[in-house]
Amino acid sequence: MDYGIGILGASHYLPEKIQTNEELCEVMTDVAPEWILKKTGIKRRYIARKDDSSSSMATIAAKKLLEKHNISPDKINLIVAATFSPDYMFPPVSAKIQLNLGAKNAQIIDVNTNCTGFVTGLTVASDRMRIDDTYDYALVIGVELHTRFINPKDRETAIFFSDGAGVALLGHVKKGSGIINSKFLTDTSTYESVRFRGGGSSYPLVNRKFMPEIDYIEMNGLATWKQAITNLPKVIKELLVKSEMKIEDVDFCIFHQANLNLIQYVMAKLKIPLDKTHTNVEEIGNTGSASIAIALSEAIQLGKVKPGQKVLLAGVGAGFNFGASIWQF
Repeated sequence: MDYGIGILGASHYLPEKIQTNEELCEVMTDVAPEWILKKTGIKRRYIARKDDSSSSMATIAAKKLLEKHNISPDKINLIVAATFSPDYMFPPVSAKIQLNLGAKNAQIIDVNTNCTGFVTGLTVASDRMRIDDTYDYALVIGVELHTRFINPKDRETAIFFSDGAGVALLGHVKKGSGIINSKFLTDTSTYESVRFRGGGSSYPLVNRKFMPEIDYIEMNGLATWKQAITNLPKVIKELLVKSEMKIEDVDFCIFHQANLNLIQYVMAKLKIPLDKTHTNVEEIGNTGSASIAIALSEAIQLGKVKPGQKVLLAGVGAGFNFGASIWQF
């Protein structure tokens, strides 16, 4: 193959409604705004409107990106949508996005690896494009509409989760550029620590009443923290070994925007200077599968990600699963 598969650009969409810590604490009265900020670094989060959906938010972000690059939707060969809050149980949300865009020639794939979804989706798409040289362009989308599945009084979830969409455009780049490598790791020892059981085949919605104990997203914050600080550095180190690189060879990093304190802890553990990353969790909150995509879009727009740089993308998701990839921009 005489070309690489690279990220040509990125875009994102956030809903108009913003919820501050002060507004959240009017509902969740047992905590203070200052406590949320100290625990998470989060000041506010975005809330979708009643007529928003995962597909509608993803479509807005994708249309903006295609228009920017002057690419017709019928030139898109693949759409990979990473989400764990799709419009329906099925059909796939990627199919609805294909319909909305008019991308009639695009293969569609949904990916659910929780908050690692965007990294997974990029790897799935780049692998597919390297195998089939008739694929010129792909859209990889991370999108979440979390807030409809959150108990607003639950301090383990409501303080974190937010809504939004981010999308990357993949295409052919010069040989030696684009994706360098990726690595994934799964540790299921605390499988039940982050979960959403309602609506699944074990807890179907039919013939029963709403049950708060299973019909809201649940999260064990301590278990999540322990998994992340143990396995996120591990998967990054394994990726570097696999790629015959050192951490010093990486010019910039984009992490899943789960918790500002967590990002800073992991960077310190890996001895990465804080000026080598971009964070937005403070102003946006945790947008799940969309978070790395949105942060990447912002970093490109701000000029923090530049041509010629080696950029590391890394995330942690429920299960627990971890993923990282390195890209030569």
